[in-house]
Amino acid sequence: MKAKTVLVSAAVGVGLGTLLLPGAAWAQTIVSPSTTPVGGTVVLTATTCNPKSGDAIFRVTGPNRDINVRSTTAAAGGGLSAELFTAGFTLGTYTVTATCGDGSAAGTATFTVTPIGGAQAGGGTPGDPTGSVAAGVALLGSAAGGALILARRRRHAVTAATG
Repeated sequence: MKAKTVLVSAAVGVGLGTLLLPGAAWAQTIVSPSTTPVGGTVVLTATTCNPKSGDAIFRVTGPNRDINVRSTTAAAGGGLSAELFTAGFTLGTYTVTATCGDGSAAGTATFTVTPIGGAQAGGGTPGDPTGSVAAGVALLGSAAGGALILARRRRHAVTAATG
């Protein structure tokens, strides 16, 4: 009976984890790195844009910017990308909205401009799958922990009943 309970708990954890993992595959626009000092460079990538459909347009909005940046290269992992130099940018968070050459939306992401020499902030962007993967791993860990606790309680109950 113990093995069945452990398997059921693990299966539930795996099932919930796999529900969250497809969200990682939907990441369409990526900004790397997600934090850069003033004057640094970020790479904007629209992963779902087909280079044959024309250039992607990245609209960058934030504290002192509302500009469009045209893709310049086909991204190594697929899609289109462009480099953005942050010289003259005000400190803060900027949103990038990408549109493919065929007019389809390619998602959004954010990046943060920090002071030169300032500590870089952690965290990902909305297009960053790290959060979804971490949530899936947390669910799997919770399921494994729950199965362990359940198995220990059952073993303790059997020992108490026979002792």
